[in-house]
Amino acid sequence: MSRRQRGLILRALAFLFFINAASVVLYLLLHPRPSSPPRQTLTLAPTTPFPSLKPWPSLPSFLPWLPPPNPPVGSCEAFFGHGFSDRVDLFPISPSASGWFRCHHSKTLRSSVCEGGGIRMDPGRIAMSRGGERLEEVIGRGEDDEMPKFEAGAFEIELDMPGDSKVVDKAFLDRYLRQGQVGVHTMRSLLDSIRAVEPGKLGCSLWIEEPTVLVTRFEYANLFHTVTDWYSAYVSSRITGLSKRPHLVFVDGHCKAPLEETWEALFSTVRYAKHFSGPVCFRHAIFSPLGYETALFKGLSEQINCHGTSANILHENPDDTRTARLSEFGEMLRAAFGLVVDGMQAKPSTGHNVLFVRREDYLAHPRHTGKVESRLSNEQEVFDSVSKWASNHSICKINMANGLFAHMHMKEQLKPYKKPLWLLVLMGRSHSPGLSNTKHHCARDHQQQL
Repeated sequence: MSRRQRGLILRALAFLFFINAASVVLYLLLHPRPSSPPRQTLTLAPTTPFPSLKPWPSLPSFLPWLPPPNPPVGSCEAFFGHGFSDRVDLFPISPSASGWFRCHHSKTLRSSVCEGGGIRMDPGRIAMSRGGERLEEVIGRGEDDEMPKFEAGAFEIELDMPGDSKVVDKAFLDRYLRQGQVGVHTMRSLLDSIRAVEPGKLGCSLWIEEPTVLVTRFEYANLFHTVTDWYSAYVSSRITGLSKRPHLVFVDGHCKAPLEETWEALFSTVRYAKHFSGPVCFRHAIFSPLGYETALFKGLSEQINCHGTSANILHENPDDTRTARLSEFGEMLRAAFGLVVDGMQAKPSTGHNVLFVRREDYLAHPRHTGKVESRLSNEQEVFDSVSKWASNHSICKINMANGLFAHMHMKEQLKPYKKPLWLLVLMGRSHSPGLSNTKHHCARDHQQQL
């Protein structure tokens, strides 16, 4: 083929390409593509995690718990706030198993708040009474029957390690959950019972997805000891960063007591371990320290150099010898019952406030074999006499208050307590249900028992 022929062929191909391109452009101009409707975008409304749980209320004395402030050992914050700054990750979250476990240790309190996930509780391996019964139904039951005794494997956790292995050993317990002066350390025994389960062998038919605090109690009908348990469970919930108030499970077999309504107000739900029909698994379980390990109890035998102050003052001028944590907890109790906590500071009252706690006949514990603790026979006479004397007192003003609390719900008992400087006169014996009113009195209050 000659050079002239090749040139003609190339020019012909170029001409044909031009004609085709022009045809396509002309077609698109004469037949425009219909506009497509705008693309639908799916916008998910922000979801609140764990919508079934109660939210934390707004508290005037609240100070942040996280990130951990790492306070000095022996400071007020270390005693009453977040002193659990020594974090020990025994088993971090792993892609091969659902379980994880860690503890937050306090050098000041010498105790730990432990938490974990992928944990199974088998009530059948916990020897104790059912719990939650009416007191009258279990009169004569011994205290030992109500305290939990854990078999190996009462609690299990799914981990990437040989099955039936102990999760914590004695050396760990001696360092982070010391026996101390507690004769039977139930939380230590609980952790000692935890065994590992290989991935895929946990065998859970019931999962609790929301965070759950597990508590073992001793003196469940005594106000002071119950307050220490309330406080321990509250602190445990805060330092583990729970976004809402958790469920709570009693790992004990105590009967139902009047103070239980406060547990129910503070937490989202309350249930006894033995009330589950079979094994139950927790996505997130928090093990609350014993009430004996709180600063409230340790202060009975140890010198704690702490004074109360407002959260605003602490925010502006941090002070290791002052705390607002107890005010925060007192506000939490009031808020849990729907009582207003804003502007709780009451104006100082003139004169001296005297409160008579009037106790009625009551049953204290099943182990009291049904014996009724009687009230004073001349109680009304004493109250009338003191009231008459106070009304005629000329040196200073005395404000008398008649405390009939035995049949009042906790919310009704909390309503009057905004005035400071009460002198409590306790009519009768201790351990009475009427004592449930004393928790909000400041350190300057005085008590006298008749």
